[in-house]
Amino acid sequence: MMKQLIQSLKNGVTTLEEVPVPTPGPGQVLIQTTCSLVSLGTERMLVEFGKASLIQKARQQPEKVQQVLDKIKSEGLLPTLEAVFNKLDQPIPLGYCQVGRVVELGEGVTEYQIGERVVSNGPHAEFVCVGKNLTARIPDAVSDDEAAFAVIGSIGLQGLRLAQPSLGESVVIVGLGLIGLLTAQLAKAQGCRVFAYDVDSSKVDLANKLGIQSFNSTSINPVYFVQDQTRGHGADAVIITAATKSSDIIHEAAQLSRKRGRIVLVGVIGLELKRNDFYEKELTFQVSCSYGPGRYDENYEQKGQDYPLPFVRWTAQRNFSTILETIESKSIDVQSLISEKVPFTEFEKIYGTLKDTHRIASLMTYPSDKIERQRKILFSQPSQSINKIGISVVGSGNFTKATLLPNLKKNGVLVRGIISANGLSGTLMAKKYGALFSSTDFNDVLSDRETNLVIITTRHSLHSSMILDALKAKKNIFVEKPLVVNREELDEVVNTYLSERQLLHVGFNRRFSPHIQKIKSLLGDKPGPMHLILTMNAGYLPSNHWTLDPNEGGRIVGEACHLVDLGVHLTGSHVKSVVGQSVRPQTSNSENASFLLEMENGSNVIVNYFANGSKAYSKERLEIFYQHRTLIMDNFRETKAYGWKGFSHLKTSLDKGHAHQIHYLLGAFQEGKSLIPFGDIVNVTTTTFAMMESLRSNSRIEVLAP
Repeated sequence: MMKQLIQSLKNGVTTLEEVPVPTPGPGQVLIQTTCSLVSLGTERMLVEFGKASLIQKARQQPEKVQQVLDKIKSEGLLPTLEAVFNKLDQPIPLGYCQVGRVVELGEGVTEYQIGERVVSNGPHAEFVCVGKNLTARIPDAVSDDEAAFAVIGSIGLQGLRLAQPSLGESVVIVGLGLIGLLTAQLAKAQGCRVFAYDVDSSKVDLANKLGIQSFNSTSINPVYFVQDQTRGHGADAVIITAATKSSDIIHEAAQLSRKRGRIVLVGVIGLELKRNDFYEKELTFQVSCSYGPGRYDENYEQKGQDYPLPFVRWTAQRNFSTILETIESKSIDVQSLISEKVPFTEFEKIYGTLKDTHRIASLMTYPSDKIERQRKILFSQPSQSINKIGISVVGSGNFTKATLLPNLKKNGVLVRGIISANGLSGTLMAKKYGALFSSTDFNDVLSDRETNLVIITTRHSLHSSMILDALKAKKNIFVEKPLVVNREELDEVVNTYLSERQLLHVGFNRRFSPHIQKIKSLLGDKPGPMHLILTMNAGYLPSNHWTLDPNEGGRIVGEACHLVDLGVHLTGSHVKSVVGQSVRPQTSNSENASFLLEMENGSNVIVNYFANGSKAYSKERLEIFYQHRTLIMDNFRETKAYGWKGFSHLKTSLDKGHAHQIHYLLGAFQEGKSLIPFGDIVNVTTTTFAMMESLRSNSRIEVLAP
């Protein structure tokens, strides 16, 4: 096991947690830490945010407040409050400036060798697991202490690159915290005339010792000073590295600039811009994004897909390497910026005094001896579950935390083990729900003799391989939808299922909602032909959201499958063929499409999946027209019947059937029965693939069994 530093968003408390060592996946590197740098400004803001009251937190994030209000309108007060508190209850790892030695390489990593020294953006932990593109090799002449500045130095370097300074230009640095001091040195090394200022005299004095012409803005007017130094022209570029809620700095930056000057924001400030400031001088303003190109791009960070150097000269990783090279050549001095060094286990010496703004950089040192890479932590043996079922959970995302584990607990189930990729989230959940162990290795579940039901809640692309491994290990399985993400995976899962004959359930929870159960009781198991309209107001997702990745199946396969399952369940019939129409024809992964499903019993099921609607409107709606009668279900909160004797109305709090699904799952498992007929699962899954194919080909697609 290892130690990792975390911080609570609920109360701001910083603690050292023991968690399993992460397992590097494809394209990842496992590093044993020797040193990490505390970004005092960033981490101070996180801690202060955590310590703030709910009202203060809301005031700091007004856009999140609006999201909460929209969620209340569509889903109700209690579910929304539960979601908010679950989010706040999830601690976050601290740190992003790490140095260490490579101890393990994930599949496909050939750039490094075991034992090499590297920097990464990993958190404060004894081991970190990061994508290879977020690491860089350390030159021999650079010490670990110096290398710890590589990542945070890249933040300043990226801001400087955006300012595009040239030899002899004047550059003003606003704010002399750690990033400001590094940026000022980098600008000077590039041949610029650098002026810098701050309100802290100790930081101004340090900057002057580093050869930066600096002054205290409380005693010297920055605008007049820069005008005097530039013969009245103003600065060619202004880089803001300060942190304040005030918008005065952006106004001042405009006054500091020459005509057609360039302003780059690296820090965090108020942004109430005055048009005349920018209009009269035709100024340009740009916000810098962290370490550089590749940041927040999952393909770059997680999948190891680099940008070609001829087209993207400076990526995050190349910026890391550049900072290390400038340290090696003595072009910048980072040793003078170190305010203190403390052992990792004595982190309170740093975090207990974060309000001391005179410090520049604090380093934490870690044991240099070899630590056993233990990927499983055992806790006290739990009492026997009421249902006497050995359940282990693979995946520790929001669904597991907010929905799955609470419902298992309500049914008297004590989970044996929880598997998580990074070890932290799974460990915290294991402690909260009394699990026997936490691990980062899926094999620990497969080899656990007492685990006879594996619940899989990972990303969709991992479902197939985990299902196959679990079936071969003679484990029964409950997997969150979808079953798999493509036809090849489906064929392999079906063949393995038929040979191993373990129970295999899929999380089509909607059919277990009280509203759907009531509707099903009115329709009967084998109703006649009907018209069924199912609409999901799914909501907009940014283009880089993981569910939009074709390798994850996309939203039709990953979420619209719920609607298909309801169509199969309520009509009592399988889908025969599909015709799809997208808002944009020929789009292979459309989020806005309508589908006509022809059922074997003659029913017509229309599935509408839209991402372009208002979040204030209900997310899901069902309409049934059958034998001169009508049923309307609105968002699993209200069902109205027209023309049905003895029933007219059902109203509940939002209930999508998760709790009932778990209850029925446990009962079905004890009886050795399937929760949902496997034929239904296969037909629903195959139909979602046919829906995608119909959009691609703009034609009717027959739904063929594997």
